[in-house]
Amino acid sequence: MLWKDKYELGVPLIDTQHKELFQRVESFMQVLRSSASWEDKVQRVNETLEFMKGYVVEHFRDEEAYQASIGYPNWEEHKKIHTEMVNYVVQVSQEYEKSGFDQQLIQQFAGKLLAWLINHVASEDQRIATYAIEKGVAGNEH
Repeated sequence: MLWKDKYELGVPLIDTQHKELFQRVESFMQVLRSSASWEDKVQRVNETLEFMKGYVVEHFRDEEAYQASIGYPNWEEHKKIHTEMVNYVVQVSQEYEKSGFDQQLIQQFAGKLLAWLINHVASEDQRIATYAIEKGVAGNEH
């Protein structure tokens, strides 16, 4: 399990969404590493890409709303990071479709997605939790 309790922000909605993202990415990695043929993996890859395009946008919106609700001062910078990730997911999805479901492209995407998720949640998102605790607004949800 890639998820660690230390990643929790103490905001149930956001923590639940983070756990879902970790679970999906972990499942995605397991599919890619399995011994099944690429043709058999394509369906799961397509499902994961569709999930990421929708769920990530929803999660980022909820997380940004939480930041606004507590007056998080670095929300613009954080939002920019989110926007760049959404653009990356969309870009890879388009390239993947144009390429005819290129396996190497998805392998690279999976590695970057996993690293980004862990680093972002363990670092950037923890700054939100630290701010909320220091300002005494932890637990204030939108």
